[in-house]
Amino acid sequence: MKRSKKLLQKVTAGLKTLGPGLVTGSSDDDPSGIATYSQVGAQFGFAALWTALVTFPLMAAIQEMCARIGLVTTKGLTSNLRNHYPKWTLWVMIIFSFPAIILNIGADIAGMGAAANLIVPKVPSFAFSIIFTGLILAAIIIFPYQKVAGILKWFCITLLVYIAVPFFTAVDWKAVLKSTFIPQITWSKDYINALVAILGTTISPYLFFWQATMEAEDIRQQGGTLVVDKRMITKMRGDVDSGMLFSNIVMFFIILTCGSVLHPHGVKSIQTVEQAAAALRPIAGDMAYWLFSIGIIGTGFLAIPVLSGSLSYMFAETFGWKQGLDKKFFQAKPFYGVIILSLVIGVLLNLVGVNPVQGLLYAAILYGLTAPVIILVVLHISNNRVVMGNEVNGRWSNILGWLTFVVMASAAIAMLYLEFYS
Repeated sequence: MKRSKKLLQKVTAGLKTLGPGLVTGSSDDDPSGIATYSQVGAQFGFAALWTALVTFPLMAAIQEMCARIGLVTTKGLTSNLRNHYPKWTLWVMIIFSFPAIILNIGADIAGMGAAANLIVPKVPSFAFSIIFTGLILAAIIIFPYQKVAGILKWFCITLLVYIAVPFFTAVDWKAVLKSTFIPQITWSKDYINALVAILGTTISPYLFFWQATMEAEDIRQQGGTLVVDKRMITKMRGDVDSGMLFSNIVMFFIILTCGSVLHPHGVKSIQTVEQAAAALRPIAGDMAYWLFSIGIIGTGFLAIPVLSGSLSYMFAETFGWKQGLDKKFFQAKPFYGVIILSLVIGVLLNLVGVNPVQGLLYAAILYGLTAPVIILVVLHISNNRVVMGNEVNGRWSNILGWLTFVVMASAAIAMLYLEFYS
């Protein structure tokens, strides 16, 4: 009993020491990610499991670059672009990022509403979406985000139930291992679309902005006079790697769960949140809807402030506004104004009548199309000695960074080719 208590205390203490990397990794498994991985598992079974293995070093490398940029310069990506690059590069980045982030916010809000409707069917999904949006706005304006995230990250633990499900069902583990270590790529529109969606939802541009800005804010809150040394860089890398590893483990098991529960029973297209929740039935039974809904709502509450906050930081850094989720509303009205506007637009997108699951998938695909451009920007900044001094990329950072760009750009080009010429 004492050992269990000590272990729990160590785990809790370890979680508390983790910084922006854990929050970033957790928010990466937002409703958009859950919907994407569920759809891929249902449609292709285990065929895409290898992507979890491949995307981990790629996403960790890019997020580490962004974190290092924020740590060294005490500024976000947008501020560094504004200070060191032509204005057109800044606007290209905003133009590429804005639509995807807004669609992601709208799709996440819709997903949260649909998930809550599973529990209380008498209340319309749109009503829940409005309620959740109001609660998120109130939480963002009243409380510092770090405090809210510190509570909400525990909701993400519900996603770990996906890890348990395969062990309660008949799974061909030999096929799982084969699909994990031997990539299976099918030259078809559906498969390439799924691949772009996976890449887009794991290596999402909004996370680049958020990671850099949060690292910069951490330094500024400590007085902004800290000298960045190897110890700080090592600690940051451990934090980023932990967050990205958590994100990819959850991704792997969502695909595995849906591939073992839904795909063999002919459910190869998830159109509703009910179908996605059904993947948890082998272990949760009638509680499946509750667990799934809590996971979707919890990750939505965690991710939407990150989405809207990253957008707001972009505009604030572009126009020189006062910024920071730790500031009161009256101290940074334009900054909070962008957050409010983005959430209102997100809610209004629900009136268009897009299926929540499809909307979440479209958001992931849009990220997959826009990410290569942002990756080029991150690579250039992190190799610029004028900006980074001696903390420019090392050999392996550049190899993984350029590999990420090539993989994502190739997948996006293949998708567009198949869309127009197949």
